[in-house]
Formats: sequence, structure tokens, C-alpha cells
Amino acid sequence: MKQRALVAELVGTFMLMSSVLGAAFYSFAAPAGAAGILGVAFSIGFTVMALAFSIGHISGGHFNPAVTLGLVAGGRFDANSAAGYIIAQCLGALAACALFYLIGQAPPTFAANGYDSLSMLRSSLLSVLLIETVLTAFLLIVIMGATSKRAPAGFAPIAIGLTLTAIHIMAIPVSNASVNPARSLGSAVFGGSTALSQLWLFFAAPILGGVIGGTIARWLQEE
Repeated sequence: MKQRALVAELVGTFMLMSSVLGAAFYSFAAPAGAAGILGVAFSIGFTVMALAFSIGHISGGHFNPAVTLGLVAGGRFDANSAAGYIIAQCLGALAACALFYLIGQAPPTFAANGYDSLSMLRSSLLSVLLIETVLTAFLLIVIMGATSKRAPAGFAPIAIGLTLTAIHIMAIPVSNASVNPARSLGSAVFGGSTALSQLWLFFAAPILGGVIGGTIARWLQEE
């Protein structure tokens, strides 16, 4: 496995996590006015778009364990390389959370994903399971379609970034928008016992959705 690919995944996930935390922690209470859900959604969408353009060619630009496993299911990524990618992604997310912990002014839950008390809408476990599974599957279908040899060349980062923006607009009120186990892990480690007790759901649902989406996309893209 190429070391540069692992470093790219670590750096990319670090920046993805930072785009979530910076917008979520500070934009809602900014003196000039809250950026709100749209601010967080565009922050992560633009960041992932920039990362895909700048370092995506080094590692494939996964930055998300659910994407890595979804691409394995879709026949686009070697299963033997998945563990290294996932470890790098989780380390990148944890490093970003450590940085923002030191910066300070973080809310007690550390932007953790969750249901009931951790959900803006007090959504149930089932509601969160459904939205995280379906939207992660949607993300994988877009990723595999946009990076297909038959897709217009050069537009994949734009399609993926805008998809993540839309996903966050839809999912933030329900689950605080994960679709990424590494992102959920980072916040849960710093977000307290309730976030840690619900973390299993944000591994199970996005990974399930990623595998479903990768499998569907593989069938759709077959010639």
C-alpha cells in the first residue's frame, strides 16, 4: 500500500472533519450572524470538492470508511487496502477534533451525531438509521456514477461536493449528518458518554448504506 495514499486519506479526512467542526462550533454564534445549517452544509461540500480536485488523484479521495467499503462492494477498490484507509481516516478525524478541542469554544456534545437528545428534531433511532443508510447509499451511487469512464470528465468533484451539501441540508436536523463513521467517531470521543453510547449506529448505518449504494451502482454502471 502506498504511504502517500494513506497520508492523503489522513489529511483529507482531517480537513473534512475540520470543515464540519469549524462551521458547526463557530458560525452559529458568530457576531455577524449565524451561518446555520446552510453554512455547515456548504462548508463541507466545498471542502470535499476542493480536496477531490487537489489530492483525490493520490488516494482516490475517499475520506470516509463508508465510501471505502462501498467502493469495495462496488468493485472499485481492493479489499486488502481497506483497513489501512479506514485507520488513516479515523486518525485524521480524531486529530481534527483534538485541534478544535484545543482551540476551544466547543459545545458540550462536540457536534456529535445521534438520536433523541442528540437530534435537533429529537428523531428516533429508526429515523436516524433510515436517513443515514439511504443518504450514504445515495452518496455512493453519485460517487461511482460521477467517476465512471462514461461520465463527463473532470466534473466528479463538483457532483460529489454538491451531493454532500444536499445530504447535510437534509440530515443535520435529523441526525446531525454523519454518513461517515470517522466523522462520528471523532465527535463521539470528545462529546461525552451519550454520544459514545450511540456511536455504533453511525458505523452500522453509513457502512450498510455504503455497501448497498456500491452494489446498486455497480449494477447500474455495468455495460
